[in-house]
Amino acid sequence: MKVVEAKIVVLGSQGVGKTSLVVRYIGKMFSKHISPTIGASFFTCNINLEDARIKLQVWDTAGQERFRSMAPMYYRNANAALLVYDITSANSFASIKGWVKELQSNVPDPMILSLVGNKCDLESCRAVTQSEASQYAASIGAAYCETSALHDQGIDQVFLNTATELLKLSSSSLVASLRSYDSTEYDEKLPIGIPSEERATHTGKIELPAWSSEFKLGETQKNMCC
Repeated sequence: MKVVEAKIVVLGSQGVGKTSLVVRYIGKMFSKHISPTIGASFFTCNINLEDARIKLQVWDTAGQERFRSMAPMYYRNANAALLVYDITSANSFASIKGWVKELQSNVPDPMILSLVGNKCDLESCRAVTQSEASQYAASIGAAYCETSALHDQGIDQVFLNTATELLKLSSSSLVASLRSYDSTEYDEKLPIGIPSEERATHTGKIELPAWSSEFKLGETQKNMCC
């Protein structure tokens, strides 16, 4: 079996639902009481394709402006990015353009981009049309999808599409940061695109020392408000 190890970064403004989206996919759960991410959270999951396994390192970044300067530390050597906005917030959509410019300026290797319009369950409050978003996605060479972390809608397709494109990208010798190899390890057959539960876990939470208590792998840190 071919194995591809890739880094994916989740970017977007505060409150658009980045953490809810990732936790819904990897942990198959949803909570209305998720605290704002401080620094970044790190998750891992494996996605099975027909003849390959994609091992993703998912970096869920903080959307608060005061952490913006830390972003390069998390998207450095990333192979894919989920650019998440809230369909009810025109400002969150506009901010995506800044993230794209930053990635284009600082990430030299080819990247798989996905524009994700979250909170599509709030259709009655929509501020960004599907047409506007899909046209922008096409202009930057990104896939476009709308999701609802609340209703678990569209999220599987986002990660499956990303994994499929990463598998294609792994055939290129131009991407040094994308690791690919053949494995003889026995793996049970799982439905295509579904993360394997035994390894699809929240493996750690990375936060700024000034804003967290003593860090231990896998433990949730104490958040502070200001």
